[in-house]
Amino acid sequence: MISAKMINATINGREVTVPEGTTILDAARKVQVRIPKLCKHDDLPPTAACGICIVRINGNRRLPRACCTPVEEGMRIITHDPDIVAIRKSVIEMILSKHPNECFTCGRNGTCELQALAADFGVTHQPFTCIVPDLPKDDSTRTIVLEPRKCITCGRCLEVCQQMQNVWALSFLDRGFATRISPAGEISLAESPCVRCGQCSAHCPTGAIFEYDETGRAWDQLKNPEAHCVVQIAPAVRVAIGEAFGLPPGTNCTGRLYHALRMMGFKAVFDTNFGADLTILEEAHEFVERFAQGIGALPLITSCCPAWIDYMEKYYGDLIDEFSSAKSPHAMVGVLTKTYYADRAGVPGKRIFGVSIMPCTAKKYEIGRTEDMYASGLQDIDCVLTTRELARMIKQAGIDFANLPNDGEPDHILGDYTGAATLFGVTGGVMEAALRTAHKLVTGEELPDDAIEFHQTRGLKGIKEATLDIGGNEVRIAVAHGLGNVQYVLEKVKEARAADAPMPYHFIEVMACPGGCIGGGGQPYGVTDELRAQRAAGLYEDDRQRKRRRSHDNPYVQQLYQEFLEKPLSHKAHELLHTRYKPRPLYYR
Repeated sequence: MISAKMINATINGREVTVPEGTTILDAARKVQVRIPKLCKHDDLPPTAACGICIVRINGNRRLPRACCTPVEEGMRIITHDPDIVAIRKSVIEMILSKHPNECFTCGRNGTCELQALAADFGVTHQPFTCIVPDLPKDDSTRTIVLEPRKCITCGRCLEVCQQMQNVWALSFLDRGFATRISPAGEISLAESPCVRCGQCSAHCPTGAIFEYDETGRAWDQLKNPEAHCVVQIAPAVRVAIGEAFGLPPGTNCTGRLYHALRMMGFKAVFDTNFGADLTILEEAHEFVERFAQGIGALPLITSCCPAWIDYMEKYYGDLIDEFSSAKSPHAMVGVLTKTYYADRAGVPGKRIFGVSIMPCTAKKYEIGRTEDMYASGLQDIDCVLTTRELARMIKQAGIDFANLPNDGEPDHILGDYTGAATLFGVTGGVMEAALRTAHKLVTGEELPDDAIEFHQTRGLKGIKEATLDIGGNEVRIAVAHGLGNVQYVLEKVKEARAADAPMPYHFIEVMACPGGCIGGGGQPYGVTDELRAQRAAGLYEDDRQRKRRRSHDNPYVQQLYQEFLEKPLSHKAHELLHTRYKPRPLYYR
């Protein structure tokens, strides 16, 4: 625990002053010293599993680990000397002795933290006998792939799955040299409580957990002359994909993406943000029905997150009545692609191959989750690619992404969007966008421009609660992100219901991943809160730069209702844009 008391020490002869409780690893960064690490991730508490971050402290015969050792007053710390470097190299060589030598065929080739350390320490041969365990690959979820042969038992995925996400799908089995990562009971990942959020893969330092790759399937369709390939991009993708091409985190690459996707061969380029505006029209009307007209249960729990939906159906099936039935934005664009767009473009829906570019591995699961994902009469979305998969495809296509002009345009029929829609990519953004439209529906008046930003919903605090005034009506809201934070909010709802007391909230937003989609399980590796904040800033800036900032002002959404859907919550809207939920068992044995 870091306190206000300041501690003085020296690191490699340089003086440093840090708050009490600061680890040696973090203190070293203050004096521009990089201590190598493998098991430690900035999101997670230290496990001290790998031993690479050892340091020397004057007067201490042992070599403590910097990731878990706090700085003490007067400490004199040496982080690098020939003996320390030799020990670190030996530790890396021992880890490699149990690790398959398959770098060229591994999905993490070039982004593997173990591979990078081996290069940094000049590991050019293997002095130890290699004993690679013979363990099968688990791709049963078809969203993330578990390859326990590549696991280095750092413990990151366990900490994420058990503590950060409160899912408990992964555990260590056996002991000592035989320790391995697996769902408890040696069942498949699909049979476990896994909600497919992909945070384990986002935090894994090697290729032991990886997204289920569908780039080959996408290329096959792009070169198929009979296929009419269309694509949509999620809000959070635009401010993260640039990192794969050397651009600063948070750089808005929307226009570059439109250009690149057309260069790759897509016949139409849509934007999931259009679906976000549409989602707001449906959800805001749903909220007003419940809040102002008393039709339906409160609180309204809204989320575009399939990992959260999976979690809710497994852990909180008794709250299904409180859930918004509106589909997620990409699901809405998917069904409209094979109905509304197909009709206007004169292309049979069965020829359309729809691809969604998502920051999320759980979206791969969502597209076949229920029969409602076939509302067009076909599978509404055929393929989901993560941000990481798209980055690989752009490189394979030889596109100089960083130097593309950032002025591309979508096909506006399902691509135009407002500032409110782009906020869907960050925690609190769905709530903020919905409130902008709900205010108009409740009061009949637009929010003034100087009050359009709801700062109560913003920021990376795990749980945000606020009471807002909308036209003289008190609206109590809650925003939770990271599944480990959800229990607090939902238990308050259940306690109020059990006591027949007033509900603590009217409106709740939940996203499974810390930070929301900007920190999704399919985003570029290395995410930290600092990087999440930079990506969020890119989305907030996109909102501020948009000519229209309220979802109900999107002219193409208005045209869609006039020509096709009639009005929000109409019979046709319910058929195409809404879904149903059902309680699911934790284990699918």
